[in-house]
Amino acid sequence: MIADTVSVLERPTRYRWIAWGMLALAFLLASVHRLSTAVLSEALTAEFGLTAAQLGTLHASFFIGYALVQIPAGVLVDAVGPRHVGTAGAAAVSVGAIGFVFSSTYPTALLARAVIGVGGGVIFVSTLRFASNWFRVNEFASVTGLTAGMAGFGSILATTPLAVVIGLAGWRSTFLWFAVFGLLVAAAVYVLVRRSPAELGFDTIRSVPSQPSVTVSETGQHLRALARDPEQWLLSLCFFATMGSILTLLGLWGVPYLVTVYGLDVTTASYYTLLGAIGMLIGGPAVGRVSDRLGRRYLPMVVGFGLFVLVLVPIPLLGRPPKAVIAGSYFFTGFFIGAAVLTLSVIKEQYPAGASGVATAAVVTAGFLGGTVLPALLGVALDTYRTGAFVGGTAVYTEFGYRVAFALLSGAVAVAFLCSLWLFLRRGDEPMHSARAADSE
Repeated sequence: MIADTVSVLERPTRYRWIAWGMLALAFLLASVHRLSTAVLSEALTAEFGLTAAQLGTLHASFFIGYALVQIPAGVLVDAVGPRHVGTAGAAAVSVGAIGFVFSSTYPTALLARAVIGVGGGVIFVSTLRFASNWFRVNEFASVTGLTAGMAGFGSILATTPLAVVIGLAGWRSTFLWFAVFGLLVAAAVYVLVRRSPAELGFDTIRSVPSQPSVTVSETGQHLRALARDPEQWLLSLCFFATMGSILTLLGLWGVPYLVTVYGLDVTTASYYTLLGAIGMLIGGPAVGRVSDRLGRRYLPMVVGFGLFVLVLVPIPLLGRPPKAVIAGSYFFTGFFIGAAVLTLSVIKEQYPAGASGVATAAVVTAGFLGGTVLPALLGVALDTYRTGAFVGGTAVYTEFGYRVAFALLSGAVAVAFLCSLWLFLRRGDEPMHSARAADSE
């Protein structure tokens, strides 16, 4: 048994999965935090006396921190590697969670959620950079999809399981234990993760591009190139709209919508967001695997975004569609995270190896700005059409308000579809032929 363990640890193609698993576990914990607001919405609204806009802002504070740290984290991880940056991110999630547990006012809760977001954003960039250093070009979309799948697993934990545990132990005790576990995961990241196989004395993995060191001057050049690149802006807009919509529906307003319009309790409503989380768990790896097998990025992206629009529109059109339709909408909203994260594979493959961290960070920034803007925007729409009544200290919103809110989400994803279609028609979705692929030849 010991010999078998040593054998696994001496093979870089096996060891990389252990190290990736630690980063993915840290990202899973961050994902529990980021989508926990839906289950916590009633408790937080009552405890802090929040309006819908304030609740949306509290939810969005995670994504503000997440978005703001992306490019600085990309620069750092290109310079010093994923070990130290990933460890710091995992520790920040736990520190922020401790602050959230002990927050007694709305501003301190906002700050604590933002710190959790900073940590989560750093972990995600570190995980993508680790994948660039340890996995082949034709494996990257699959690994990115698996990482998104871990977010889906975290989202599963953030629905019905979290609601049950909070019902038994209270939300503050639950999140304190999350923080303790997160510190242990941060220690594991520090022990196991390295920049490249060479740092552990392994032979180079065949077809994994070399990762040159990056100077500050080169980073500046990469940032200027990204700022002038219209395709980067279109990909960022795609990720802004689709990732923002996923996080808004499954992370916040999906549960209150079911409670208001269908009269469900929070735990029952969380079963529907659980379906969305299962969709993320399946869709991320599945779409990434299909893309790698086809050697195509834009075609699965266009198809995915088009179907995403179709699964959202029944809610604004009908207001109160059958529950089976809602279940399907929530599941496929999560599933199409696989199409959303293909934007990260595209941008990575269009830039040289030394720019992979900052290039992916630029697009990720847009996605989590979407997770910041859209929840608050929907909160404003709901406040506009609320009844003025309160139940248990919580404002009562109207079905029409939710129809307007979901129309905004549908419109955002429609814009992403049009942007991806334009890129597809412009590129012809030729096989992967990027700078990254060229580096590996």
